[in-house]
Amino acid sequence: MSAVVPHDAGRAVPVLEVRGLGARYRKVEALRGVDLNLHAGQIVTVIGPNGAGKSTLLNALMGALPAGAQAQGTVRHLGDAVGDLSIEARVARGMCLVPESRALFATMSIEDNLKLGAWRRKKAGERHYLDALDAVFALFPRLLERRTQQAGTLSGGERQMLAIGRALMGKPDLLMLDEPSLGLAPLVTRDILRVVSQLKETGVATLLVEQNARAALQIADYAYVLETGDVVLEGPAAELAENPRVIETYLGLGRRGAPQTAS
Repeated sequence: MSAVVPHDAGRAVPVLEVRGLGARYRKVEALRGVDLNLHAGQIVTVIGPNGAGKSTLLNALMGALPAGAQAQGTVRHLGDAVGDLSIEARVARGMCLVPESRALFATMSIEDNLKLGAWRRKKAGERHYLDALDAVFALFPRLLERRTQQAGTLSGGERQMLAIGRALMGKPDLLMLDEPSLGLAPLVTRDILRVVSQLKETGVATLLVEQNARAALQIADYAYVLETGDVVLEGPAAELAENPRVIETYLGLGRRGAPQTAS
């Protein structure tokens, strides 16, 4: 894992730059004034309790808020404002969200699900739109072993691998992951987050929303703590992992000294 890089000055144009982002569901304000930066090859994590607005943040960035919801603020991708763009247009630019639901095609094979991830590139006329397939199989050898198996028959961990692999088939420069370890066994979570960490070497910028605060802080470069719609703490992930407030709330010890993770 590479060293932590500075989060602000003296760097290239951010892959993602967010200023004053807010979101409202009718009379309920779910996000308030969120500022966030993410650069190429960086992993930034957002941690916080259930209901803090973490998934709302990702949906607002992707233009995927439900009907009746409104977003305010500025979202820039590689320097360009994308607030008025559709989900499809944001995907075409290289933004990709892997939702908590994973949204796979259950009756299709692993390989066909992966190929669908490259559909945008095929539609754009790229001759080698399947060139990422070998790289995805290298990251997730289990998918290669089961490439003809229907997605609906996979375990939870395998489905998460497939969802991330399908996203990578589109060669995004911004990958947003919503609770990738949700419902997974600890060993499977470790494998998933290990692959996320490896993506740094490809230059992909990863925004990770994760319930397992301890694991997220271990692989991230920079972190934000979101509570009831507000960013209450931010800083290099290694520093936040030592912050007394973060330790007490998200990394605290149980009665027998066993590490606990936020839910």
